[in-house]
Amino acid sequence: MKKYLSLVTFTHTIFAMPFAFIGFFLAVTTTEYRFDWLKLVMMVLCMVFARNSAMAFNRYLDRDIDAKNPRTKLRDIPSGRISARSALTFTIVNCLLFIGTTWFINSLCFFLSPVALFVVLGYSATKRFTALCHLVLGLGLALAPIGAYLVVTGHFAATPVFFSLSVLCWVSGFDIIYALQDIDFDVHEQLHSIPAYLGKMNALRLSTFLHVLSAIFVIMPVFYTHVGPPYFIGIAFFCSMLIYQHLLVKPNDLSRVNFAFMTTNGIASVVFAVFFMLDRLWIR
Repeated sequence: MKKYLSLVTFTHTIFAMPFAFIGFFLAVTTTEYRFDWLKLVMMVLCMVFARNSAMAFNRYLDRDIDAKNPRTKLRDIPSGRISARSALTFTIVNCLLFIGTTWFINSLCFFLSPVALFVVLGYSATKRFTALCHLVLGLGLALAPIGAYLVVTGHFAATPVFFSLSVLCWVSGFDIIYALQDIDFDVHEQLHSIPAYLGKMNALRLSTFLHVLSAIFVIMPVFYTHVGPPYFIGIAFFCSMLIYQHLLVKPNDLSRVNFAFMTTNGIASVVFAVFFMLDRLWIR
């Protein structure tokens, strides 16, 4: 179990899971649907199964690339801790568990489950043909708020879309920053990424632009649903974390990329979700 948790970098669940809770409790507090423990558990299981599938498949598909890259050659498959066959089996099992869980939720979630898997699994192949791979990753995580909202209601609404757009821009932006570490390797191996295509300076500018959009989208729900002071505090904190990570990373100094990637973004998502939950309690 420890090996498989390492394979899927389970700690990175901290990025999308808080926004799934936001989508879930947004539905519970703004519609006629009431809180249901079983639906909450199934939502969490869907998040875990989908992410396990995506990460395991990514490690499986990238095993040869990871073996060549000095930064990733010690990952589980290249180092021999987990076989490629085991990683693929793990992917298939989690895909089936994901689809099976959605069947117990509602028909819309079930029928959309293959689409969700196509997006989260498809990301792994995109770096081979497009520099927009970062946006595809962002899209995969952006499904969390909308998907969680659908778990409760079984229908779409505007407000969770704003949270998803915020996640799309936020994740795409910080993944561009993370990809700065591999710019030379990507160029040498003819892999596609924004840093390899635009260079370090322009990649950081695009990342900044995406994070500005993320901040705008996280503000937009204010105009569509009633919020209180805790939500505005959450916005301020989330935006400050976006600014802070750009202060940490410079084109000529990438020493704090991992801190900007994991720590600041992990804190940003969790704290923002906490203030969102407090806000839901406040307005009730």
